Amino acid sequence: MSSNKKYWKSVEELENSSIVEALRNNEFVEEIPTDEFLGNADALSTSGTSRRDFLKYVGFSTAAVTLAACEGPVHKSIPYVLQPEQIIPGVADYYATTVFDGFDFANLLVKTREGRPIKIENNTIAGAKFSANARIHASILGLYDSTRLKEPKVDGKDSSWSAVDLKIKSSLADAKTKGGQVVLLTNTLASPSTDKLIAEFIAKNPNAKHVVYDAVSSSEALDAFETVYGQRALVDYDFSKASLIVSVGADFLGDWQGGGYDTGYAQGRIPQNGKMSRHFQFESNMTLSGAAADKRVPMTVAAQKQALVQIYNIVVGASVPVALEGNFKAEVVKAAQQLKAAGSKGVLVSGIEDKNAQLLVLAINQVLASEAFSTAGARQIRKGSNVAVAQLIKDLNAGSVHTLIMSGVNPVYTLADSASFVSGLKKVKTSVAFSLKEDETASIVSIAAPAPHYLESWGDLELTSGTYSLTQPTIRPIFNTKQLQDVLLSVNGTAGTYYDYLKANSGAYTAGASWNKVLHDGVAVLGATALSGGAIDAAAAANAVAKSKVAGDFELVLYTKTGLGDGQHANNPWLQEFPDPITRVSWDNYVTVSNADAKKLGLSNEIVANGGLNGSYATITVDGVKLENVPVIVQPGQAVGTVGLALGYGRKASLKEEMQVGLNAYALYKGFNNVQSVSIAKAGGVHEFACVQGQKTLMGRGDIIKETTLEIFNTKDAEHWNEKPMVSLDHQEVEATTVDLWESFDRTTGHHFNLSIDLNACTGCGACVIACHAENNVPVVGKAEVRRSRDMHWLRIDRYYSSESTFEGDNERKEGIAGLSSSLSTFNEMEKAGDNPQVAFQPVMCQHCNHAPCETVCPVAATSHGREGQNHMAYNRCVGTRYCANNCPYKVRRFNWFLYNKNSEFDYHMNDDLGRMVLNPDVNVRSRGVMEKCSMCIQMTQATKLKAKNEGRPVRDGEFQTACSSACSSGAMIFGDVNDKESKVAKLAADERSYHLLEHVGTKPNVVYHVKVRNT
Repeated sequence: MSSNKKYWKSVEELENSSIVEALRNNEFVEEIPTDEFLGNADALSTSGTSRRDFLKYVGFSTAAVTLAACEGPVHKSIPYVLQPEQIIPGVADYYATTVFDGFDFANLLVKTREGRPIKIENNTIAGAKFSANARIHASILGLYDSTRLKEPKVDGKDSSWSAVDLKIKSSLADAKTKGGQVVLLTNTLASPSTDKLIAEFIAKNPNAKHVVYDAVSSSEALDAFETVYGQRALVDYDFSKASLIVSVGADFLGDWQGGGYDTGYAQGRIPQNGKMSRHFQFESNMTLSGAAADKRVPMTVAAQKQALVQIYNIVVGASVPVALEGNFKAEVVKAAQQLKAAGSKGVLVSGIEDKNAQLLVLAINQVLASEAFSTAGARQIRKGSNVAVAQLIKDLNAGSVHTLIMSGVNPVYTLADSASFVSGLKKVKTSVAFSLKEDETASIVSIAAPAPHYLESWGDLELTSGTYSLTQPTIRPIFNTKQLQDVLLSVNGTAGTYYDYLKANSGAYTAGASWNKVLHDGVAVLGATALSGGAIDAAAAANAVAKSKVAGDFELVLYTKTGLGDGQHANNPWLQEFPDPITRVSWDNYVTVSNADAKKLGLSNEIVANGGLNGSYATITVDGVKLENVPVIVQPGQAVGTVGLALGYGRKASLKEEMQVGLNAYALYKGFNNVQSVSIAKAGGVHEFACVQGQKTLMGRGDIIKETTLEIFNTKDAEHWNEKPMVSLDHQEVEATTVDLWESFDRTTGHHFNLSIDLNACTGCGACVIACHAENNVPVVGKAEVRRSRDMHWLRIDRYYSSESTFEGDNERKEGIAGLSSSLSTFNEMEKAGDNPQVAFQPVMCQHCNHAPCETVCPVAATSHGREGQNHMAYNRCVGTRYCANNCPYKVRRFNWFLYNKNSEFDYHMNDDLGRMVLNPDVNVRSRGVMEKCSMCIQMTQATKLKAKNEGRPVRDGEFQTACSSACSSGAMIFGDVNDKESKVAKLAADERSYHLLEHVGTKPNVVYHVKVRNT
């Protein structure tokens, strides 16, 4: 049968807070300020109010909202005098390109309208294997950032590129004369042509060297790989080939070693032919990978190192002494034995920042002969060296560096010992920073050189060995910017532009493919041979790891959040407002603490009367460096003895005031080690979070998440693990879906759209949320409004914790309850399993119900149903009564409390002309006082039909897309026409795992979910 597990959204809900219960039944948690328009509140309360008076007051409020809704902006349109031949108004153009910003990378299609890039799409051509994450989808907004560096600056004053060029050449000549060092400090470039150009630069300047610096280091893993395989690269794992995955501290569904593994992982997680992969996760912080795991074991990093040695012992047959507690050891031994039995179908990954630990990972995978572990096509997206960066800082402070040219780095912000770098920088004769913004570093150098956005740039990339990608501009430079490569060409005395240089040298990398073809496709696959590895002294590495010391009373585990990553997108409001998939908090970073440690330290969270989440402050200290007033989140699943803190926050320079949030955790990133010994103490005050987890609940009703185990899925009929809700009809129990109060009309002709969401494949990454923002002009409302339950996201990803860690055992325990006292004590004990909960993600948008409750209550017919299954909104008709939101069981409708466009109170991208260039002209920008919600991207379906019609053919399966389905790299979201019985979505809708949300309500949604199956 299906699981009877209790699901909860927050610690406060688990503890049965009376406030949570009250808020669950109160959709609009803020008091409506009736005093403002009803006059004297005391007089009203003491005198009788007639029905006529009541209707008069209600009529006044309705009229006020109606007037607000009617204040639509009027704009004049001016047509082209001479229309460019390559632009057809109203028709989108797509350009294939590839992005790599030193942290994130992807193969893309960029959608442009009338010359403006407005949307990022995934390139699905063969060989384009890397999809856009949430940050890359949002990166298009950075192109239109009004705080970008617009002109070159010399000594803080506006200058010209000719002056910059002259000053750099003069400084290089002076350095050569005086024997001073010239250092080129960049992020990882992964660009063959740029590497060649830098080599030419160093050849002309023998006193120069190139130092590669990654803000979030993978240096230990790179060192290990280089030791074994002779190349500074990383393994590109293919999780689709693994039946058993063991991860020790590696959030491979997050940012571990660049991320991008969710596509392969999801392929093995969908049960097919009775099989699916199994996943063990040993980690400290609750991560996306831990949330997806079949078995998650929270443990300190010190314990993870011991676990890694234990796995090595069992797989290889060694006997290195290990110190592991009994419960941990049993789980580690179980995982190791299954890993050994899986052989080539097993794979081990680890995020421990220790060269010896990474050598053990390579050795274990070699012994397994893991198919998921391949050195052919090694990742080239991390090259940084901790040793080289440390030496640079020494050289700077010694005064031996004459000229420092930086590109793609912000060491003043990202270095833990930033003060040493700044002091050394003052001793440099000439310092240059190529940067998009006048950031912390660019604001103190002698030359601040504005760099173009990647959508304005030329370039090439080798993301993995055996592939070659091109970056091409999709718009002419908006500001007076120049690429580093163009300046290097000028300095080298090479004629022509970087485009000329790139095209002339591309033939050496394309293996015969023409320039035009690679430019059109965006990527060329050339093939790569596996690297032959040298001998690994695994025994010595295992002994070294086993002897590693415990960090202290508390371990601080630094990580990057799904939203902001390494922090270079801190001025992006889409990402700031994006709720973290695990904590569901936006506009903040915070220290995560286990419930046990929180009670010990006196730290807490609580939901207050207006529905907002409040939390304690803490002071955390690492090696004398103190961060004060750090907000606290009590995080279920956090390993006892550890705390987590996200990098990428706390920036100030060149950021709008609204985006200057959080604290800079890089100050604690000592020695590029993401694990630090930390002391933590409670501080005074209360922090107000913008957390969406307790908002827009589904009213406490069951059957929201359906799940089962692989064993039950394989051995029992669907009626046992995907129960259908039953109702009584003529005193007979029948399926609720067969009973209807409505007379349905024939939907078998034409198109009928469905969206299928597989809970097994959804990793909670949030790319769909940002893609929806971009496609549908969803406004940003800011922290204060999010806290008031007024976020405008058309798509949310609900995160649920489950109280029980097993199925049948808990069911038997519940069935054995005898009496009220036994019931209370048993359930109280069972709920303590929340210290390490299982996690499920569920994307929820408008369900486009065929029998929509919103449509029946709208007094002006602003919301209605289309023949193709979409629930429409006529914004001009809406008067903002919000009856529809109240009647929606899914809580997916949003109300425009304010005008978010051209409003100085909401100083985000919609408040300036440059930021509004990102708006999609196919989607109306909504005004104040109207309801809005997911439209199932009707503009995209209409465009698809028109394209097929113009080409004289039917629409092919897979052509229909929504913003969320096209952004979903894991394949969790599939959109299409269910009237096409051969379509993928039609087959998914008919699958035995399919069900509808709140099916018993009778709304007949057009969004289909699939039962989550766990391989426990």
